[in-house]
Amino acid sequence: MGASVLVTGAGHGIGQATALRLAQAGYEVFATARTRDEAQGLWTRARAEGLELRATALDVADPHACEAAFVDIADLTAGGPDAVVNADGFAVARAVEDVTEETAHRLMEINAFAAVRIARLALPVMRRRGRGRIVNLSSAAGRPVLPLGGWYGASRAASTALTHALRMELTGSGVQVVLIEHGFHATGLLEDAIRSLTPPSGISTRFTDCYRNAAAVLSDPTRFGDPEAAAALVHRALTARRPRARYTVGMDARLAAPLIASLPYAISDPLKRVVLGLSGSQAASRLIRALGRFPQCSKEESRP
Repeated sequence: MGASVLVTGAGHGIGQATALRLAQAGYEVFATARTRDEAQGLWTRARAEGLELRATALDVADPHACEAAFVDIADLTAGGPDAVVNADGFAVARAVEDVTEETAHRLMEINAFAAVRIARLALPVMRRRGRGRIVNLSSAAGRPVLPLGGWYGASRAASTALTHALRMELTGSGVQVVLIEHGFHATGLLEDAIRSLTPPSGISTRFTDCYRNAAAVLSDPTRFGDPEAAAALVHRALTARRPRARYTVGMDARLAAPLIASLPYAISDPLKRVVLGLSGSQAASRLIRALGRFPQCSKEESRP
Protein backbone atom coordinates (compact mmCIF):
# COMPACT_ATOMS: atom_id res chain seq x y z
CA MET A 1 0.00 0.00 0.00
CA GLY A 2 1.27 3.46 -0.89
CA ALA A 3 1.05 6.77 0.93
CA SER A 4 -2.08 7.44 2.96
CA VAL A 5 -4.44 10.28 2.09
CA LEU A 6 -7.63 11.67 3.60
CA VAL A 7 -10.13 12.94 1.02
CA THR A 8 -13.16 14.85 2.31
CA GLY A 9 -16.29 15.46 0.25
CA ALA A 10 -15.86 12.17 -1.59
CA GLY A 11 -19.54 11.36 -1.81
CA HIS A 12 -19.87 12.96 -5.23
CA GLY A 13 -18.20 15.13 -7.84
CA ILE A 14 -14.55 16.09 -7.66
CA GLY A 15 -14.04 14.52 -4.24
CA GLN A 16 -15.35 11.16 -5.40
CA ALA A 17 -13.38 11.25 -8.64
CA THR A 18 -10.27 12.11 -6.63
CA ALA A 19 -10.75 9.29 -4.12
CA LEU A 20 -11.18 6.72 -6.88
CA ARG A 21 -8.25 8.04 -8.90
CA LEU A 22 -5.92 7.97 -5.90
CA ALA A 23 -7.05 4.46 -4.95
CA GLN A 24 -6.29 3.35 -8.49
CA ALA A 25 -2.84 4.97 -8.18
CA GLY A 26 -2.08 2.87 -5.11
CA TYR A 27 -2.80 5.31 -2.30
CA GLU A 28 -4.32 4.14 0.96
CA VAL A 29 -7.47 6.26 0.73
CA PHE A 30 -9.61 7.36 3.66
CA ALA A 31 -12.65 9.02 2.11
CA THR A 32 -15.45 10.90 3.81
CA ALA A 33 -18.90 11.81 2.53
CA ARG A 34 -21.76 13.87 3.91
CA THR A 35 -24.10 10.95 4.49
CA ARG A 36 -23.92 7.21 5.09
CA ASP A 37 -25.70 6.60 1.80
CA GLU A 38 -23.07 8.61 -0.09
CA ALA A 39 -20.25 6.79 1.72
CA GLN A 40 -21.84 3.44 0.92
CA GLY A 41 -22.29 4.48 -2.70
CA LEU A 42 -18.61 5.40 -2.99
CA TRP A 43 -17.49 2.13 -1.41
CA THR A 44 -19.77 0.14 -3.71
CA ARG A 45 -18.46 1.93 -6.79
CA ALA A 46 -14.87 1.37 -5.69
CA ARG A 47 -15.48 -2.35 -5.20
CA ALA A 48 -17.14 -2.57 -8.61
CA GLU A 49 -13.99 -1.04 -10.13
CA GLY A 50 -11.74 -3.41 -8.20
CA LEU A 51 -10.41 -0.68 -5.91
CA GLU A 52 -9.82 -0.60 -2.18
CA LEU A 53 -10.61 2.38 0.02
CA ARG A 54 -12.26 3.19 3.32
CA ALA A 55 -15.36 5.37 3.22
CA THR A 56 -17.23 6.90 6.13
CA ALA A 57 -19.85 9.58 6.73
CA LEU A 58 -18.54 12.85 8.16
CA ASP A 59 -20.01 16.31 8.64
CA VAL A 60 -16.90 18.48 8.29
CA ALA A 61 -18.79 21.32 9.99
CA ASP A 62 -18.85 19.28 13.23
CA PRO A 63 -15.53 19.72 15.12
CA HIS A 64 -16.12 16.73 17.42
CA ALA A 65 -16.96 14.44 14.51
CA CYS A 66 -13.79 15.54 12.71
CA GLU A 67 -11.67 14.82 15.78
CA ALA A 68 -13.21 11.37 16.21
CA ALA A 69 -12.70 10.53 12.53
CA PHE A 70 -9.09 11.65 12.69
CA VAL A 71 -8.41 9.47 15.75
CA ASP A 72 -9.63 6.45 13.78
CA ILE A 73 -7.42 7.35 10.81
CA ALA A 74 -4.41 7.99 13.06
CA ASP A 75 -4.74 4.50 14.53
CA LEU A 76 -4.46 3.02 11.03
CA THR A 77 -1.67 5.25 9.70
CA ALA A 78 0.93 5.48 12.46
CA GLY A 79 -0.31 8.84 13.62
CA GLY A 80 -2.13 10.37 10.68
CA PRO A 81 -2.33 10.51 6.89
CA ASP A 82 0.59 11.54 4.70
CA ALA A 83 -1.64 13.92 2.76
CA VAL A 84 -5.01 15.62 3.01
CA VAL A 85 -7.34 16.67 0.19
CA ASN A 86 -10.07 19.02 1.39
CA ALA A 87 -12.66 18.63 -1.35
CA ASP A 88 -15.90 19.06 0.58
CA GLY A 89 -18.01 22.00 -0.48
CA PHE A 90 -21.47 23.53 -0.34
CA ALA A 91 -23.07 25.94 -2.80
CA VAL A 92 -25.93 28.40 -2.61
CA ALA A 93 -26.99 30.56 -5.56
CA ARG A 94 -29.22 33.22 -4.08
CA ALA A 95 -29.34 36.96 -3.55
CA VAL A 96 -27.45 38.24 -0.49
CA GLU A 97 -30.64 39.34 1.25
CA ASP A 98 -32.33 35.98 0.58
CA VAL A 99 -29.70 33.86 2.35
CA THR A 100 -30.46 33.19 6.00
CA GLU A 101 -27.76 33.61 8.63
CA GLU A 102 -27.93 29.88 9.33
CA THR A 103 -27.22 29.07 5.67
CA ALA A 104 -24.47 31.70 5.49
CA HIS A 105 -22.78 30.21 8.55
CA ARG A 106 -22.94 26.72 7.05
CA LEU A 107 -21.38 27.99 3.81
CA MET A 108 -18.48 29.44 5.76
CA GLU A 109 -18.14 26.34 7.93
CA ILE A 110 -17.95 23.88 5.06
CA ASN A 111 -16.15 25.96 2.43
CA ALA A 112 -13.61 27.75 4.64
CA PHE A 113 -13.40 26.69 8.28
CA ALA A 114 -13.51 22.93 7.68
CA ALA A 115 -10.27 22.85 5.69
CA VAL A 116 -8.48 24.67 8.52
CA ARG A 117 -10.05 22.32 11.06
CA ILE A 118 -8.76 19.27 9.19
CA ALA A 119 -5.34 20.89 8.72
CA ARG A 120 -5.04 21.52 12.47
CA LEU A 121 -5.64 17.83 13.09
CA ALA A 122 -3.14 16.68 10.46
CA LEU A 123 -0.33 19.16 11.05
CA PRO A 124 1.17 17.86 14.33
CA VAL A 125 2.14 14.48 12.87
CA MET A 126 3.15 16.02 9.54
CA ARG A 127 5.49 18.40 11.36
CA ARG A 128 7.01 15.54 13.37
CA ARG A 129 7.64 13.62 10.17
CA GLY A 130 9.03 16.69 8.45
CA ARG A 131 6.81 16.08 5.44
CA GLY A 132 3.20 16.18 4.31
CA ARG A 133 0.93 17.75 1.77
CA ILE A 134 -2.38 19.56 2.11
CA VAL A 135 -4.43 20.22 -1.02
CA ASN A 136 -7.41 22.55 -0.63
CA LEU A 137 -10.03 22.81 -3.34
CA SER A 138 -11.59 26.23 -3.71
CA SER A 139 -13.33 28.01 -6.56
CA ALA A 140 -12.66 30.82 -8.97
CA ALA A 141 -16.02 32.21 -7.77
CA GLY A 142 -14.10 34.00 -5.05
CA ARG A 143 -12.52 36.37 -7.57
CA PRO A 144 -15.12 37.79 -9.99
CA VAL A 145 -18.10 38.23 -7.66
CA LEU A 146 -21.39 37.41 -9.38
CA PRO A 147 -24.95 38.40 -8.55
CA LEU A 148 -26.56 35.54 -6.58
CA GLY A 149 -23.06 34.38 -5.65
CA GLY A 150 -22.14 36.83 -2.90
CA TRP A 151 -22.19 34.41 0.01
CA TYR A 152 -20.72 31.51 -1.94
CA GLY A 153 -18.00 33.75 -3.36
CA ALA A 154 -17.24 35.11 0.12
CA SER A 155 -16.77 31.60 1.50
CA ARG A 156 -14.45 30.66 -1.37
CA ALA A 157 -12.47 33.90 -1.06
CA ALA A 158 -11.98 33.11 2.62
CA SER A 159 -10.80 29.60 1.76
CA THR A 160 -8.32 30.97 -0.76
CA ALA A 161 -6.91 33.52 1.68
CA LEU A 162 -6.54 30.96 4.47
CA THR A 163 -4.83 28.48 2.16
CA HIS A 164 -2.29 31.04 0.93
CA ALA A 165 -1.57 32.17 4.50
CA LEU A 166 -1.14 28.58 5.71
CA ARG A 167 1.25 27.82 2.87
CA MET A 168 3.50 30.74 3.79
CA GLU A 169 3.34 29.98 7.50
CA LEU A 170 4.48 26.38 6.93
CA THR A 171 7.54 27.31 4.88
CA GLY A 172 10.49 25.25 6.08
CA SER A 173 8.37 22.67 7.91
CA GLY A 174 8.38 20.14 5.08
CA VAL A 175 4.60 20.44 4.80
CA GLN A 176 3.47 21.79 1.43
CA VAL A 177 0.10 23.45 0.92
CA VAL A 178 -1.53 23.66 -2.50
CA LEU A 179 -4.64 25.52 -3.66
CA ILE A 180 -6.72 24.24 -6.57
CA GLU A 181 -9.30 26.65 -7.96
CA HIS A 182 -11.94 25.04 -10.13
CA GLY A 183 -14.67 26.48 -12.27
CA PHE A 184 -18.16 25.11 -12.77
CA HIS A 185 -18.21 21.31 -12.88
CA ALA A 186 -21.10 18.86 -13.11
CA THR A 187 -21.00 17.92 -9.43
CA GLY A 188 -23.05 17.86 -6.26
CA LEU A 189 -22.14 21.51 -5.74
CA LEU A 190 -24.06 22.30 -8.90
CA GLU A 191 -27.03 20.35 -7.57
CA ASP A 192 -26.83 22.35 -4.31
CA ALA A 193 -26.92 25.58 -6.29
CA ILE A 194 -29.90 24.49 -8.39
CA ARG A 195 -31.87 23.48 -5.29
CA SER A 196 -31.12 26.82 -3.66
CA LEU A 197 -32.73 28.62 -6.62
CA THR A 198 -36.12 27.45 -5.38
CA PRO A 199 -36.30 29.78 -2.37
CA PRO A 200 -38.41 28.87 0.66
CA SER A 201 -41.58 30.79 1.36
CA GLY A 202 -41.29 33.94 3.40
CA ILE A 203 -38.27 35.45 1.68
CA SER A 204 -37.99 38.11 -1.01
CA THR A 205 -39.64 37.36 -4.34
CA ARG A 206 -37.80 40.22 -6.06
CA PHE A 207 -35.45 37.80 -7.83
CA THR A 208 -37.93 35.10 -8.84
CA ASP A 209 -37.38 35.55 -12.58
CA CYS A 210 -33.63 35.67 -12.11
CA TYR A 211 -33.68 32.45 -10.08
CA ARG A 212 -35.67 30.77 -12.83
CA ASN A 213 -33.21 31.91 -15.52
CA ALA A 214 -30.18 30.86 -13.50
CA ALA A 215 -31.68 27.44 -12.76
CA ALA A 216 -32.20 26.86 -16.49
CA VAL A 217 -28.53 27.63 -17.17
CA LEU A 218 -27.22 25.49 -14.32
CA SER A 219 -29.47 22.55 -15.22
CA ASP A 220 -27.58 21.90 -18.47
CA PRO A 221 -24.62 19.67 -17.47
CA THR A 222 -23.07 19.93 -20.95
CA ARG A 223 -22.03 23.49 -20.09
CA PHE A 224 -19.70 22.39 -17.32
CA GLY A 225 -16.43 20.55 -16.83
CA ASP A 226 -15.79 16.91 -16.02
CA PRO A 227 -14.78 16.20 -12.40
CA GLU A 228 -12.16 13.76 -13.71
CA ALA A 229 -10.07 16.67 -14.99
CA ALA A 230 -10.01 18.22 -11.53
CA ALA A 231 -9.18 14.84 -9.96
CA ALA A 232 -6.22 14.46 -12.32
CA LEU A 233 -4.95 17.86 -11.21
CA VAL A 234 -5.27 16.90 -7.54
CA HIS A 235 -3.19 13.78 -8.25
CA ARG A 236 -0.61 15.95 -9.95
CA ALA A 237 -0.52 18.35 -6.98
CA LEU A 238 0.08 15.41 -4.64
CA THR A 239 2.87 13.84 -6.67
CA ALA A 240 4.75 16.87 -8.00
CA ARG A 241 8.17 17.25 -6.44
CA ARG A 242 7.71 20.99 -6.31
CA PRO A 243 3.99 21.68 -6.57
CA ARG A 244 2.72 25.10 -7.55
CA ALA A 245 1.13 27.27 -4.92
CA ARG A 246 -2.04 27.43 -7.02
CA TYR A 247 -3.51 25.41 -9.87
CA THR A 248 -6.64 26.22 -11.85
CA VAL A 249 -8.86 23.80 -13.72
CA GLY A 250 -11.58 24.64 -16.24
CA MET A 251 -11.59 27.33 -18.91
CA ASP A 252 -13.91 29.49 -16.81
CA ALA A 253 -11.43 29.41 -13.92
CA ARG A 254 -8.32 29.79 -16.06
CA LEU A 255 -9.49 32.47 -18.48
CA ALA A 256 -12.97 33.87 -17.87
CA ALA A 257 -12.65 34.52 -14.13
CA PRO A 258 -9.43 36.57 -14.27
CA LEU A 259 -10.65 38.39 -17.38
CA ILE A 260 -13.94 39.41 -15.79
CA ALA A 261 -12.17 40.36 -12.57
CA SER A 262 -9.89 42.70 -14.53
CA LEU A 263 -12.71 44.60 -16.25
CA PRO A 264 -13.89 47.99 -14.96
CA TYR A 265 -17.10 47.73 -12.93
CA ALA A 266 -18.83 49.93 -15.52
CA ILE A 267 -18.49 47.02 -17.94
CA SER A 268 -18.49 43.93 -15.74
CA ASP A 269 -21.52 44.85 -13.60
CA PRO A 270 -24.02 45.22 -16.50
CA LEU A 271 -22.52 42.17 -18.22
CA LYS A 272 -23.03 39.97 -15.17
CA ARG A 273 -26.56 41.30 -14.63
CA VAL A 274 -27.57 40.61 -18.22
CA VAL A 275 -26.12 37.10 -18.16
CA LEU A 276 -28.01 36.24 -14.97
CA GLY A 277 -31.26 37.87 -16.04
CA LEU A 278 -31.24 40.58 -13.38
CA SER A 279 -31.91 43.25 -16.01
CA GLY A 280 -33.16 43.26 -19.54
CA SER A 281 -32.61 45.68 -22.36
CA GLN A 282 -31.71 48.62 -20.10
CA ALA A 283 -28.71 46.75 -18.72
CA ALA A 284 -27.71 45.68 -22.21
CA SER A 285 -27.87 49.31 -23.36
CA ARG A 286 -25.71 50.40 -20.45
CA LEU A 287 -23.22 47.67 -21.31
CA ILE A 288 -23.00 48.82 -24.92
CA ARG A 289 -22.53 52.44 -23.86
CA ALA A 290 -19.83 51.41 -21.39
CA LEU A 291 -18.00 49.42 -24.05
CA GLY A 292 -18.06 52.47 -26.28
CA ARG A 293 -16.35 54.53 -23.57
CA PHE A 294 -13.74 51.89 -22.78
CA PRO A 295 -10.36 52.72 -24.43
CA GLN A 296 -9.17 50.12 -26.89
CA CYS A 297 -5.57 48.87 -26.68
CA SER A 298 -3.58 49.08 -29.87
CA LYS A 299 -0.60 46.88 -30.68
CA GLU A 300 1.71 49.71 -29.66
CA GLU A 301 0.10 50.28 -26.28
CA SER A 302 1.33 48.37 -23.26
CA ARG A 303 -1.13 46.01 -21.63
CA PRO A 304 -1.40 45.51 -17.87
